[in-house]
Amino acid sequence: MRAVFVLAIALLAAALGVPRPSAAAEKANKPKAGEAAKAADTSKAGDSSKVATIGTHAITRAELEEYIRPKLLEIENERYDALSEGLDEMIATEVMRLEARERNTNVDALGKDEIDSKVKEPSDAEVQKLYDENKDELKGQTFDKVKPQLVEYLKQQGREARRAQYVEELKKKYKTTVSLRPPVVQVETAGRPERGGGAKAPVTIIEFSDYQCPFCKRAEDVVNQVMKTYGDKVRLVYRDYPLPMHSQARPAAEAAACANAQGKYWDYHAKLFANQSALGEDKLKQYAKDVGLDGAKFDQCLAEKPGKAAIDKDVEDGGKVGVNGTPAFFINGRMLTGAQPFEKFKQVIDEELSAKTASAS
Repeated sequence: MRAVFVLAIALLAAALGVPRPSAAAEKANKPKAGEAAKAADTSKAGDSSKVATIGTHAITRAELEEYIRPKLLEIENERYDALSEGLDEMIATEVMRLEARERNTNVDALGKDEIDSKVKEPSDAEVQKLYDENKDELKGQTFDKVKPQLVEYLKQQGREARRAQYVEELKKKYKTTVSLRPPVVQVETAGRPERGGGAKAPVTIIEFSDYQCPFCKRAEDVVNQVMKTYGDKVRLVYRDYPLPMHSQARPAAEAAACANAQGKYWDYHAKLFANQSALGEDKLKQYAKDVGLDGAKFDQCLAEKPGKAAIDKDVEDGGKVGVNGTPAFFINGRMLTGAQPFEKFKQVIDEELSAKTASAS
């Protein structure tokens, strides 16, 4: 019962905060990043059997899989997403059935009592807020004209939220454990800038991002909330993934590397995202002064570009594991793509912390 109510007026993505990557294909990133890139399903890794021969040159299965590794990782993640969604639905169906049987009723009646009846009618202020947040997508349609759709959309969201909450309650009552695990890929930190709990933190988040990407800027607030919430339990590593269509993203990344050389990386990093629409060279130099950098050293560094090799490696490593848009996050090797809400990060982080606790006991 994962109904998705789609407004005919294309406002769903903005309303839910679902990212539309800033990449060429305007779609949320998928995949997972890695060291020399460890695929989740490597059942034929190292397979030297031939899949093609051209003259005297043979192509092995291992070479083929390495060549298309990003695509294989994407497929593996899509497969896990499908399995996970299906499992969630099966679990929800079963716990609802058990509860209905205990109450001597049926699932439909249970749903009306515990879900539908507990969803409040959205207030005028909530409807107005949704309208205001999505005016661009509404393309000039008046509030009165689209209000019925907005109201129904909010009610549907309320039903889905209440159902999810109720299912979680029932999963505790009817002790439920899930053994299905997502594909995980080793992700190299590559000595890149980090903050948080350091190497001993039980959760490491590696972020591939782009200073000119609007979705990356949106994700910054969520990342900051994550760091504030979890403190030393989380280690955040930032890796650059400047997209080709963002001409100012790479210069900004190079400037951040120069700030890092003077010990002011995170201050400068925040300054760049706060001024995302103004990333010209003169602005980059001004921001250096604003955060207290030595202007002459910064200007020389900016001209010499010593951070180029590290940025190139970030892009190469991201590409190996299927990063094709930004932002892309790897939480203990589990991929989370796009400007996701805090709740999504919390879900994955809490699962990882619980797994760490269980393995230690």
